[in-house]
Amino acid sequence: MDAQFDFKQLFVLDLANNHQGSIEHGLSIVRSVADVVSKHGVRAALKLQFRQLDTFIHPTHHEQSDVKMVQRFLSTRFERHQFQQLVDETRAQGLLTICTPFDEASVSVIVDMAFDVLKVASCSAKDWPLLEEIAGAGKPVIVSTGGLDLNDIDAVMSFLQHRAVHFALMHCVSIYPTPDDRMALHQIAVLRRRYPGVTIGWSTHERPEDTVPVGIAVAKGAEMFERHVGLATDAIELNAYSSTPDQLHAWFDAHRRAVTLCGPEQRPASSPEERDAIDALRRGVFAHSSIPAGTELTREMVYFAMPYNEGQLESGAWKDGIVTGASLDTDDALRVDRITIPVEADAAVIKKAIHEVKAMLNEAMIHLGSEFTIEYSHHYGMANFAETGAVLVECVNREYCKKLIVQLPGQRHPSHYHATKEETFQVLHGVLHCEIDGHYKVLHPGDTALVMPGVFHSFWTETGVIFEEISTQDTGDSFYQDKKINKLTRAERKTKVDHWGRFQIPTGPPVGDAASR
Repeated sequence: MDAQFDFKQLFVLDLANNHQGSIEHGLSIVRSVADVVSKHGVRAALKLQFRQLDTFIHPTHHEQSDVKMVQRFLSTRFERHQFQQLVDETRAQGLLTICTPFDEASVSVIVDMAFDVLKVASCSAKDWPLLEEIAGAGKPVIVSTGGLDLNDIDAVMSFLQHRAVHFALMHCVSIYPTPDDRMALHQIAVLRRRYPGVTIGWSTHERPEDTVPVGIAVAKGAEMFERHVGLATDAIELNAYSSTPDQLHAWFDAHRRAVTLCGPEQRPASSPEERDAIDALRRGVFAHSSIPAGTELTREMVYFAMPYNEGQLESGAWKDGIVTGASLDTDDALRVDRITIPVEADAAVIKKAIHEVKAMLNEAMIHLGSEFTIEYSHHYGMANFAETGAVLVECVNREYCKKLIVQLPGQRHPSHYHATKEETFQVLHGVLHCEIDGHYKVLHPGDTALVMPGVFHSFWTETGVIFEEISTQDTGDSFYQDKKINKLTRAERKTKVDHWGRFQIPTGPPVGDAASR
């Protein structure tokens, strides 16, 4: 199995039976779509469909059948050497090769012809004998989900995972062409949430002149795209859901524009143009009346107005207790270089961190309810919480104990041991680095680590991390390798509050004051 195959940003172009049983027409389609792919510089694969018609179709329907699909398959029949021509031309044109088998016999032919990827059609996603054959082929697999409910998708997911198949899923609606009210593009986001770590794509059957859906699919998070392709001629009328080369060109353009419009998943830094637009509406701080030098200002002595002047104190930075370093006349701007701004208390460091901790829990979809206690660990003082510390959410502390431990990017927790407590860490979100009894480990979501009593351990994160600590009862039996920490009382190195403690965190002395150490 090629476990390294990258499904992301792959365009699957389905030839299906649009070759119409003519090898020359099929080759023309391959060359035409390859030309469009080359012009757009995308990564694409041509997909064929295999059916061993002698056994796939019941014997009584071989000569004559009133079943539309049987008629279609028989009228466009290719022999293996003809399919080989299409495969050879596909590779010569620089495209990857994908094939959908509709029966077990076709799987071995696909493997023998060395296709890059196997595709499971929506109609085969509950065909367990065929899926068993596909799973044993040792190829990457793409599964379409048309007509399946979530229980069906769960089942095929588990089936492939248990057989160590490298696979991706495609949202699909098996209506040809698909009307707007049946497109269900939000299901792309549903699948992404339900199956993290699996590439989710979109197999589309809307009318080819409609390029709006591909933009929505990009916005919903689709990372792989499939579209039927073909060529119309004087003798061949293309179906209502397949794209001509010109329509494929417009589809690729729409995809590229959607990617540009959506931008990166990480929030980008503001551009100079955006900053200029925001700055034009910023308000500055101005004196209400004449103010002598050395005055400690209150809110009543100032007002906020635009335009903001460079070097001026902006309204968002205002706080009571600012001291003027020079006298001010009425309507004068408060300049940053002529005032003294009071230093924030140590506790403000933690209060600011709470916003980021809450955001991390939201992103990880971890809900706390309203009944819990919090410990803010600040082993080297609140002022250094951003470098050394953690937020411990205590959910249960009886004979058994459960906590959620949250660390912000770059935070460390110093080396320590517990006299009697045994604990197990399990990462829920982010990446945790830990050293346990001298052994270094990197834990990803789902990974666990056992810490026995009396064993020194420390942990830290570069990404930010949320992990569960399951332990025996916490009695506060922590002993630190750094003896200076051991000399502190528990209250000096931890701030314990109910809920988030927005009204309980002490103001404390300002940052830098010796009393905070």
